[in-house]
Amino acid sequence: MDITLNKKDSANASIKIILNEADYQPNVEQKIKEYGKKANIKGFRPGKVPATYIKKMYGKSILVEEINQLLTKSLNDYIKENDLQILGEPLPNQEKAEAIDWDHPKEFEFEYDLGLVDEFELKLDDKLKIDKYIIEVDKKVMKETMDNLKQQYGETESVVESADEDTLEGNIISSDEKLQEKVVLPIADLNKKSQKKFTGLKNEDEVKFVIDDIFETDEAKSRFLGQQASSDVQPDAEYTFKVTEIKRTKPAEINQELFDKVFGKDAVKSEEEFDAKIKETISENYNRETENLLNRDLQNTLVEKTKIDLPDEFLKKWLLLSNQGKITQEQIDKEYDLYTKDLRWNLIKNKVAEDNKEEIKVEHEDVINHTKELIKQQLGGMVEQMGDSLDSFANNYLQGEKGENYRKVFEELLNLKVMEHVKSKVSIKEKKVDLDGFKKAVEKN
Repeated sequence: MDITLNKKDSANASIKIILNEADYQPNVEQKIKEYGKKANIKGFRPGKVPATYIKKMYGKSILVEEINQLLTKSLNDYIKENDLQILGEPLPNQEKAEAIDWDHPKEFEFEYDLGLVDEFELKLDDKLKIDKYIIEVDKKVMKETMDNLKQQYGETESVVESADEDTLEGNIISSDEKLQEKVVLPIADLNKKSQKKFTGLKNEDEVKFVIDDIFETDEAKSRFLGQQASSDVQPDAEYTFKVTEIKRTKPAEINQELFDKVFGKDAVKSEEEFDAKIKETISENYNRETENLLNRDLQNTLVEKTKIDLPDEFLKKWLLLSNQGKITQEQIDKEYDLYTKDLRWNLIKNKVAEDNKEEIKVEHEDVINHTKELIKQQLGGMVEQMGDSLDSFANNYLQGEKGENYRKVFEELLNLKVMEHVKSKVSIKEKKVDLDGFKKAVEKN
């Protein structure tokens, strides 16, 4: 057997494998004998089928199977032994593969194309400057939050006539009356023009509307459409809304009952403590948002500034073949930039982790503890009821999806540790903004 590597450039290579009879024939002959012992063919006693007959009937398929197994093992061993960092999987040269004469076996020559990980330089120092936004909790945000809490924990009652902050329950009916569905419609979700149409209504009143025209935001429209069980609802078609009930929430009073509902019994005992706790909670939530934006900005900046050559043609071909029937060439061309952006970040992340492996480690215990924290966040106060079963719950989750859940948590932890290392090396400047300023920064980036 002869294996040679032809490195075309920093990102593309090919491997040529030449097999001689001595490489494959002994195993082929052995398998032919084994077939003869197991074969049950009419006219021959079991286990007594001549090797010449087996060779005539199955020799070619046995040869192909043996060659493929030998190629796979040899190729993988070569890549591993020579520490070749590859992208995707080796792709056989189809033109040469189709030219092979399997009827007259002697010497076989195969060729595989490889996509290589380019060696690249990564600069992490204080010359790389990134803004970290700090959202100030101003009076406007505090008022909006307080109003939302009072509304959320208020008492709901049915009323006779609708007003701005009410919620309508009713049916939407298509013009041909074939479609009728129950819906809930908060008037506050509507734009100002539409709010006028939906206030002053009483039970059994009807309003004609077009879904695309009435909502203040796309998010509100999506919430409304998400209620529909039928896929026949058309956002640009006209419907009739028939009111069946009007509900109004009486804002909760600021007292100990509200304090306990929001933060738990006796967590706060005065309006001053309540305000302080709300501000603290808002700040924590904002910190998560600003940290997410910082991580995204850092990732995008490193991807943009780090030159990494990629085997583009190879990757496009590999994506098409490895997702055969699931994705088209047109889709690959359209989404390729997004794919390579993620790929470049993974290469950068892995390099940071490898170059700092003494500092950046993800142990099994880290994965367990992180999973338990994620469960606690999802279950909130209910986690106390789990008691000692939290450990087994976490283990069951990590073993699910054939280990895929474990891999995801591991990768998430590795990403966090890499990010913390990157942040310790670059220059991060804090920039104070209000909530609107932060939203603009998110849209811009």
